Amino acid sequence: MNILIIGYGKMGKMIEKIALERNHTIAGILDINDSWDSICKENIDVAIDFTTPNSVVNNIKTCLDKNIPLVVGTTGWYDNIEKVKTMVKEKDGAFLFSPNFSVGVSIFRYLNKYLAKIMNSYPNYTPSITEIHHIHKLDAPSGTAVTLANELLEEYSLKQSWKLGEDVSNSDIQVTSIRQGEEFGTHIVTYSSEEDILEIKHKALSRKGLALGAVVAAEFLQGKKGFFTMNDLMESIIR
Repeated sequence: MNILIIGYGKMGKMIEKIALERNHTIAGILDINDSWDSICKENIDVAIDFTTPNSVVNNIKTCLDKNIPLVVGTTGWYDNIEKVKTMVKEKDGAFLFSPNFSVGVSIFRYLNKYLAKIMNSYPNYTPSITEIHHIHKLDAPSGTAVTLANELLEEYSLKQSWKLGEDVSNSDIQVTSIRQGEEFGTHIVTYSSEEDILEIKHKALSRKGLALGAVVAAEFLQGKKGFFTMNDLMESIIR
């Protein structure tokens, strides 16, 4: 594949490395000060976006307008998700989004939902979610934490919503965001009672797993139309 990399920070550079290792070519690199006018869309099979919440929606629109399949790992733009789904349908485009492309996180999400279903029968436990990331991360809570909270709520009827911070009601799942050092990403789902504490945890040790997942997602998107997520990719692998 010829891959356009949108955003050339640490993730963009790692995606470039992984893509070349998997025998793909880099059709171009579009960073913060670059213009779309310099990009030749005829040479692009797929684009991968790891940019910022402020720029990603415009990048999505541009790719759909140019009929370029797009994989997005940027987080913090969820208020526009329905708008993007509509754009993908109207443009008959190919789009895949995930707040976290790690295979380990996909397994962790499955465990989270399964555990929530079990814990729904034990009201003496209180669920909470903690996420830890590097000091450069712009959004809080992380996209993965948002996904974990929403998927927990699908199986856990004792709470109605989630809320970031300490000012939470009895109907809320408390979500805590910590920014420290160069932490790649840690997510912890905790159930606390007066008797004990039950936790499941995922800790990323590098960006490599995220970059590999994004490139595999780009490979998966080839020849497809529609709005996809990491769940669709994982199901295709399991089958």
